[in-house]
Amino acid sequence: MKKHLFGLVVASGLLASCGQNTNGSQHKEDLEVEEVNLSKQISSTFDRANEQYKYMMTRLPEDKFPKTYHPKTDRFEASGSGWWCSGFYPGTLLYLDEYHKDEAIKNEALRALDLLEKEQYNTSTHDLGFMMYCSFGNAFRLDPNPAYKDVLIQSAKSLSSRFSEKVGAIKSWDSREGDFLVIIDNMMNLELLFWATAATGDSTYYDIAIKHADTTLKNHFREDHSSYHVLNYNPETGEVNKKRTAQGYADESAWARGQAWGLYGYTVMYRVTKDQKYLDQAVAIAEFVLNHPNMPDDKIPYWDFDAPQIPNELRDSSAGAIMASALLELSGYVDADKSEKYWGNAKEMITTLTGPEYIAAAGTNGGFLLKHGVGHIPENSEIDVPLTYGDYYLVEAMLRYVQ
Repeated sequence: MKKHLFGLVVASGLLASCGQNTNGSQHKEDLEVEEVNLSKQISSTFDRANEQYKYMMTRLPEDKFPKTYHPKTDRFEASGSGWWCSGFYPGTLLYLDEYHKDEAIKNEALRALDLLEKEQYNTSTHDLGFMMYCSFGNAFRLDPNPAYKDVLIQSAKSLSSRFSEKVGAIKSWDSREGDFLVIIDNMMNLELLFWATAATGDSTYYDIAIKHADTTLKNHFREDHSSYHVLNYNPETGEVNKKRTAQGYADESAWARGQAWGLYGYTVMYRVTKDQKYLDQAVAIAEFVLNHPNMPDDKIPYWDFDAPQIPNELRDSSAGAIMASALLELSGYVDADKSEKYWGNAKEMITTLTGPEYIAAAGTNGGFLLKHGVGHIPENSEIDVPLTYGDYYLVEAMLRYVQ
């Protein structure tokens, strides 16, 4: 696939260069050179990803999933299948096999799926979309095996069990009695429910996804279209008790990955429903992020847009990867000017993330591809380290770009 695509890009550049050298054609040629260069860079990054994940296999305990790596102590950190990030490893492997057609990568993905399968019955987490759709969803897309379908349907049932009609949302975190916590991340788990309705004809899953998205749209966002991280609802009345931002700098700050989850989530909402209000929300989030005065020139956001020591704050490569993937899709749903803006910004993000500052050297970084992720600064957890979801969304963004 990559050789064929690259040939097309090169050919288009050669054909365009035969035209007259006007300002318009020069601009077009410059863009085509950028496309060719980025295509080469992406191809090289896919090769590095394959190499890195084969190295990671040598460090990963047999019954675990990769979580992060601590470069200062050379400590590889893994998790069990119940951790919210468990689905990203097989999902990334499936994306890599989709690009490279590598038997070793595919077999490792299948092994990881076997370990993960039991989580279809897990009703203690809202993250089954991350866990099961990023893994088994990709597996079913590439190979419509009835066994994968059954796992996904059961996963949707388990996720639906956390929905409250009174609140109009899926509970995210289990907490003390009297709390009903919903985080912006939960927008990413709704795609599993949409898939389940399409697969079964049962509209219950679809309706839950719509209600959750509408409740989030009503309550999670500020006037400038930035979002809080966590809302605490009254489980009996559905009223909002408190709004806060757990993983960001402050309750009223714009935590970068939270903005990315919202951008991606409402883009998916529009893709599935074609309801204009979801497109409007995705566009509003995109505009907030891209027009923010604290967005760096290379388009990889600081871990929080309101962090106090900008420009001497850490970037979050995972937020950049999620935004890039979302913007590529969103660019297909908007008018020509916005499409060019979103595509161009996504391209800049991918260009930066696939450069030497962010891509690990071979045999380093614990086998992870992407460096400089930020997990949870307020709790001093996963700071300036690789994150398994950062790899997943970067590889997804690269695939979306080349396809």
